Amino acid sequence: MKAILHIVRKEFIQFMQDRKMFGISIVAPILQLIILGYAATFDVSKIPIVVCDYDNSPSSREFIRKFTNTDYFRVARYTDDLKDVDEMLDCGSASVAVIIPVDFQKKLINGNVAQIMLIVDGTETSTANVGLNHASVIISQYMQNIMVEALVKQGTRKIPARVMPEVRIWYNPELRSRNFMVPGVLGLLLMVITTILTSLAIVREKELGTLEQLIVTPIKPYQLIIGKFLPFIILGLVDVILVVFLTNLVFGLPVKGGVLVLLLLSLVFLMTTLGLGLFVSTISKTQQQAMMTAIFFCIMPMIFFSGFVFPIENMPTILRYVSYFLPLRYYFVIVRGLFLKGVGLNILWPQALALLIFGITILTLSSLRFHKKLE
Repeated sequence: MKAILHIVRKEFIQFMQDRKMFGISIVAPILQLIILGYAATFDVSKIPIVVCDYDNSPSSREFIRKFTNTDYFRVARYTDDLKDVDEMLDCGSASVAVIIPVDFQKKLINGNVAQIMLIVDGTETSTANVGLNHASVIISQYMQNIMVEALVKQGTRKIPARVMPEVRIWYNPELRSRNFMVPGVLGLLLMVITTILTSLAIVREKELGTLEQLIVTPIKPYQLIIGKFLPFIILGLVDVILVVFLTNLVFGLPVKGGVLVLLLLSLVFLMTTLGLGLFVSTISKTQQQAMMTAIFFCIMPMIFFSGFVFPIENMPTILRYVSYFLPLRYYFVIVRGLFLKGVGLNILWPQALALLIFGITILTLSSLRFHKKLE
C-alpha cells in the first residue's frame, strides 16, 4: 500500500509541475462545457424569410402575419420581384421564401384552391427541416380557420369533427436541445481527458526512461498500474463534480437522480476509459502516437456512433449493432436519465451492468498486456 501511495504522490507532483497539463485537465473542461452548452444546440428560431406578395391584399397580409407572430420566423425583406428572392436565398440572407400569387384573396373568397409557393434553402438541413415543419403547421392552421369561417357564414351550425390532441411533454417540457446536449458533454469530456491523459502519462515514462527505472524497483506491476490510475480516477471525479456544479449554476440543470449515483456510475465508466488509455499506451512509442491513436481509434468512433449527436435509431442496422460495443453509449443513457428523468439504479441497472462488464474486460485485458510489456 505504501508503494502505491508513493507512486500516486509522484504522479500528482509531476502533474502539478506541468501547468499546461493542469490547464487541460481542470480549466479546459469548464470552458468546453460552457462553450458547447451554448453552441451545441439544435434549437432554431428567428428563421429569416423573404416575402414576395403579388396580391398585397388583406388576406395575404393576414397570412404573412401568421409567420411573424411566432418566434420561429422573422421577415428579412418584403419584395415584389422574384430576382430579389433568388438573390436573398443565394447569399444566405434568407432561408425561406414565401411567394403569394396575384389572385390569392380572390380564390379564397370564391372557395377555390389558393396556391402559394414556399421555397426552402436545403443547404442547412436542420434549419430547412424546422422551417418547413413550422411553415406547414402555420399554413394548415390558417386553412382550417378559413374553412370554419366559411361554414359559419353559410349558416352551418354543425362544424365537421376535428381531432384536437392534448400534448404533454415529459422530462424536457421546453424541448431545449441544450438540456439534451449538456449531460452528453460530461461523458465526452470525461472520456477524452482520462483516455488521453492516461495514455500520455505512461508513454511519457517510456520516453523519459523512468518506466525502466520503475521496473527494476521492488514495485509489483499491479501496484504500478493502481498507482498510475488513482490520480486520474480522482481527476475524473473532480471533473464530474465541477460539471455538475456548472450545469446547475449556469444552465439550471440539476442532477435529479442524485449526485452520489452519478459519481458511482461515473467511476464504473472510468474503468473503461482508463483501460483504453492503458491499452493505447502499450501500442504507442511516442506521445504523438498515443494521442493520435486515442483520438482516431477510440474517441471519434464513440462520438459518432454513441448517440451524442446523431440518433442511433437513424443509423444503418450494422452501425446500430456496432454502437452496442461502445461504453459511451451506455453512459449517455445514464447521465441523461439522471439529469433529465431523475431515475435511479432501479431503472439504469442494465446500462450500469453493461458498463461494469466492459470496464472489467477492457481493464483486465489492457493490464495483462501492460504486464507483459513490463516483463
